This record gives sequence, C-alpha cells and structure tokens, in this order.
Amino acid sequence: MRRKPEDLRSNRWFGVDDLRSFGHRSRAKQMGLSPEDYAGKPVIGIINTWSELNPCHIHLRTRAEEVKRGVWQAGGFPVELPAMSLGETMQKPTTMLYRNFLAMETEELARSNPCDGLVLLGGCDKTVPALLMGAISANLPSIFVPAGPMLRGNWKGQQLGSGSDVWKYWAEKRAGNISESEWGEMEDGIARSFGTCMTMGTASTLAMSAEAFGMTLPGASTIPAPDASHSRLATASGRRAVEMVWEDLKPRDIMTQAALENGVRAVMACGGSTNAVVHFLAIAGRLGLPLDLERIDQLSREMPLILNLRPSGDYLMEDLYYAGGFKAVLNRLSPLLDLDQVTVNGKTLGENIKGAEVHIPDVVKTLEEPMSPEGGLAMLKGTLAPNGAVIKHSAASPELLTHTGPAIVFNDYNDMAKRLDDPDLPVTKDSVLVLRQAGPLGGPGMPEWGMMPLPKKLLQQGVRDMVRISDARMSGTSYGTCILHVAPESHLGGPLALVRDGDLIELDVPNRKLNLLVDEAELNRRKGEWVQPKVIYPRGYGWMYAQHVTQADKGCDFDYLHETEEQIPEPEIH
Repeated sequence: MRRKPEDLRSNRWFGVDDLRSFGHRSRAKQMGLSPEDYAGKPVIGIINTWSELNPCHIHLRTRAEEVKRGVWQAGGFPVELPAMSLGETMQKPTTMLYRNFLAMETEELARSNPCDGLVLLGGCDKTVPALLMGAISANLPSIFVPAGPMLRGNWKGQQLGSGSDVWKYWAEKRAGNISESEWGEMEDGIARSFGTCMTMGTASTLAMSAEAFGMTLPGASTIPAPDASHSRLATASGRRAVEMVWEDLKPRDIMTQAALENGVRAVMACGGSTNAVVHFLAIAGRLGLPLDLERIDQLSREMPLILNLRPSGDYLMEDLYYAGGFKAVLNRLSPLLDLDQVTVNGKTLGENIKGAEVHIPDVVKTLEEPMSPEGGLAMLKGTLAPNGAVIKHSAASPELLTHTGPAIVFNDYNDMAKRLDDPDLPVTKDSVLVLRQAGPLGGPGMPEWGMMPLPKKLLQQGVRDMVRISDARMSGTSYGTCILHVAPESHLGGPLALVRDGDLIELDVPNRKLNLLVDEAELNRRKGEWVQPKVIYPRGYGWMYAQHVTQADKGCDFDYLHETEEQIPEPEIH
C-alpha cells in the first residue's frame, strides 16, 4: 500500500501546527528554502562519507549532487549529511577501530533528523558494513551506492592491481630484484583514478555483498568509479530512494536470512576478502539473525570459486565490468542462490539478474569448470584458536595448507619490525611466524597486520610464502598462507598469548584444524605466569570501544548494539 504525505516521518517536523514545527519551518526558510521544497515530500538523507583524505571517496561530493538530481526528479527533498569517512589508506591505527563509530553515526543521523529515507554513499573497506549496520538499526528505507573501483594500474605495459602487486613487488624490492627507480615508476602508475581498490579486495568484496544482499541497484557494485555509468547510477539511486519511501521498503524487509546467506555465498564464490567474515557476523548481529563461523564455512564448502580476480586469480575489477559485471556472476551462481529475495528496486534478485551474460569466459568461470571446487575462505578451529580463525586458502600456497612447523613469536608489531630482518633470527622456510597483540583490543582495532612480511634473508633465498598466524586482519588485496582473526585474541590471554619460540604448530586446512602442539599442563603453567597488557586508550571513544567490543568470532561490534529478540519501535520524540 502506498503511503500518504501525512504518513511521512518528516511530517512530524514540518507538517504539524505547533510551536516546534514553527521553529523547524522558520529555520528552513532561514536557509532559503520554501514549503514547496519539502512539504509533503519524502526527505532523503544522503549519508556522505566524502573526505579529502580518502582517495577512494574523493568523487563522492560530485556523486552526492547527482543523487540529489535523482531525488528532485522523483519529487523528493534531498539533504546531504556528512559522516566520518574511514579512509583505509590514511587512517591510523586502523579504520576497523572506527567502523562501529560510523555505524552509530549513520543510525543517529537518520534517527535524529527529519529523514524519511537514506542514500548511503561509501565504498572504502569499513564504510560499507558501517553504513549498512547503521541503516539496519535505523530501519528507514535505504539504498547503498558503492564508490566503485579505480582504473587498472599500469607499469611497463603490465597491469598492476592495488595492494596485491604492492605486496608482490615490495618483496622483490627487499630481495634486491627491483630498483628504487622502478619502485618509483610503480608508485606513479598503480593508482590512476579515484575509487576503491580494483582487485578483489575488501572494498570490492563488500560492495558485491551489498548487491547480493539486495541493497543496491542491479549491477552497481562493479561499475568503475570514473565511468559515466557511475554518475547515472547515483541519479537512479536518488530516484529510487524516493519511491522506496512511498512503498515503505526498509532494510529489514530486504535483509532476510536468505539474503544474508546469498551475500556470503557470493563472496565465497568470488574469492572475497577475509574481512567479509567479521562484517557478516556484525551485520547478522544487527539483524538478530543466526550466523556463525561454522555456517560460513559450510556455505564456503558448497560454493565453487568461479571469479578469476586478483589476489586469487589473474584479472581486475575493470575486467569484470567488461566481462558482464556482478550481475553476470550472480546469474552463473543462480542455481546456488535464493532468487526470490526482494531487492531495493522492488524486484527479486532472480528478476534482476535474468539474462545477464558473461562476455569474457576466462574472467568468470562456470560452475562445471570452476577455478576451485569450493569457496575462497575457510574457518579453522583447534587448540590455538578455540573460538575460530580464518584463512583465504584460495590465495595461499597449496603445499602449505597442511603444515607443521616451529613457531617464531613476535610479541607485537614493533617487536616484529625490530627483529624480522635480524640475520641471527632462527627462522627457516618451515617456521611458523606468530604475531600477537594485534586483535580487537590488542591492536587496538584489529589492524591489517596479518600478512606479515617475510624475513629478508629468506626472501633472498627465494622463499615467497610461509605460514603466518595472528589475531590481526589482513587486507583483502593480500595473499599468502596467513591465518587471521584468531579468537580469543592474545590480549585476553587466548592460547595465542601462550605460544613460545620453538612450539610446534599444526595447520590442516582441509580438515579445518589449527593446533598448538603443547600439552595442557604446560599451557596451564604458562597461563599462570601470563600478565595481561594494558589497554592503549584510557579515555574517549577508544575507552568505550575497549569496554564493549566483541571478539572477532562475534563480529567486533559493540555488545549493546546487537539486535534483541524484540525490535524496539522508534520513540515519538517531540
């Protein structure tokens, strides 16, 4: 049933004959607005994460204006609301520390202002889950517009992928195979436009997840940021946001259990980022839906890996766009998805992807001849990770997926940076590098330190991968045999805190095991000697974060923001 103007949430601000509404209307006139601009029209809040320190989002000021054009076209009233940007490449110690901050800001911007619906502008790694989490909690009609991937990098005629090739050639430089001059040339050519990483990194992973969830217009997640189609997407999203308000189509109507699992399945089939796991868990918590590491692993085992993108494959996001985009990927996956789920355009996922074709078969493989018979991520458990850990085995060395070796332990990032290249470090290619104090509390914020660099002396011997274990995350652009998100983290005294140099660690990815081969009595003795490190932030947001953040296996959201069994209605605040 189509809503009436008097049903609009913004009518409580502008349409009531009382003193409060007089104040709202008079202040609107103070800004040069007239009742004709907003009276009886859906007010669409454009949550914009633009920042001059976020190269992924530097074009979102322009896109906001294009969204406004669509809102005006559809008879709505657009208002732009700036929010924290979370620029992955610039912000320290990690944007993950502030994901929940942006989620709360999104929710409160929507709740405290006269918004009837939202257009969410973001794309850089943590902005996507944060905006979705906030929109889910506010539960106003919402549509997400991804920032889009940047153009392909170039160096001496070779295509460069952001992140993935940085790691690759940095190792070659440390090994003495790349000159300073060549390194400088790569710096000039690897990031050629605004937009997010053009590999299958976290930004691309989460944008595609949002589309699989049904929270974007069809095809939105793979349009390159500088492409003219991206401008048209912004305007179309503005128009659709107005229609969603009249239809009262809200995130919780779209983000069902089946839609959530569609997103998980799609990410596994695309070789998506390990970061997706912690965000999926947080989103499920906001929705009050059941999802855990065991279910994610089960879904991954059921999904063949069909997307040939770096770091698990060869191509880049721009190639995927020319190959048919994410709609074509979803169409290939359609026998394994729930196609009856409604999306933001009011149509089902099946209707949106029907007829989408793959134009470059080497980019998007078939279900019958995939790159791998199962999805890109695996969840591990064992005596070293009682509550779980994550590995992107599609981007790991196959010969290391079953491995037992002695630990080389670094107590924190600074310890690793100080000792890694020490010629006397007793490390071999069979060693297992262990980094602690890098989890949600220890980092703090679980920084992307999980792809630990290899010791220089091993690089010079030709070694390019080793088993590496931490309670950190790693960039979605990263690769290698890196076990991440170990829970409980070392800061809380989990088994990772008790590992010592020389301890044998067993990794068995096919059987999903990660074990510390030390007897229980010895571990109990070490536990009795263990002293918990201090929390870094004694005040402000960092203090609040430390008091309430959950562990990686629960999504690292704040414990008081998880959905309860009963949805609390929005209060009538006057």
